[in-house]
Amino acid sequence: MSVLELGTAVRADPRPDARPQHRRLPGRSWQRWISPLALVAAWQIASSTGLLPTRLLAAPSTIAATAVDLAGDGTLPTAIAVSLQRVLAGFAAGAVAGLGLALVAGLGRAGENAVDPIMQMLRALPFFGLIPLFILWFGIGEAPKVLLVALAVSFPLYLNTFAGIRGVDGKLAELARTLKLTRAQLIRHIVLPGALPQMLVGLRQSLGVAWLALIVAEQVNASAGLGYMINDAREFLRTDVIVVGLLVYSALGLLTDAVVRLLERRALTWRRDFLAR
Repeated sequence: MSVLELGTAVRADPRPDARPQHRRLPGRSWQRWISPLALVAAWQIASSTGLLPTRLLAAPSTIAATAVDLAGDGTLPTAIAVSLQRVLAGFAAGAVAGLGLALVAGLGRAGENAVDPIMQMLRALPFFGLIPLFILWFGIGEAPKVLLVALAVSFPLYLNTFAGIRGVDGKLAELARTLKLTRAQLIRHIVLPGALPQMLVGLRQSLGVAWLALIVAEQVNASAGLGYMINDAREFLRTDVIVVGLLVYSALGLLTDAVVRLLERRALTWRRDFLAR
């Protein structure tokens, strides 16, 4: 029986005291919107009265109108589609690399000595310093943009998955030896389920880093995408377009994080402490 199946058996406990007791009080969620709305109102007032010059930061009403215009003429949907495609391709490549290297490093001392020093050195490299090399190696097409995102994504997944693997209870490994599980069965039924909570933390971090890396990646001779739209607006001092692009980045980051949180809730229902949140 895997760790996940053991957790499911615990969750099936019919006793009343086995049910989570912590619940959010209804009717209070609107209070979280007070401070953001107050900030936007103060921003609008400062812009309308001239306290905040529009050349430094456009008013919220101007930004909203610009967003409608960009969406109406197709500029914003096209930019979102291009950037999303780059993020998904880079994330897929980085996730495979990060998880694979974490398994190699986490399952043995020899693998750790071979993989971990290189990953720690690469993790310290600045992205802007890698751009010239990536252009020389991969040209100025989509490859360097995707690879920069993949490189950024791989580190959080590697670090968290490695920590999760090393944090698996050693008694479970003894149980696997007693049951004479093969290496593949050990990884499938014990290592991966045990490391799953930490892996999902790394997944959330990686998705956030992916959008940050995309801004850097789209400096590489981009002709489309959110990063290109922001850079082009910077040349013409269009702060309204810049803010629209940044807000879209934020919204996409929140959306992808919400997807991972949903996955987290479904995958970790066997954890009582997780359900009690």
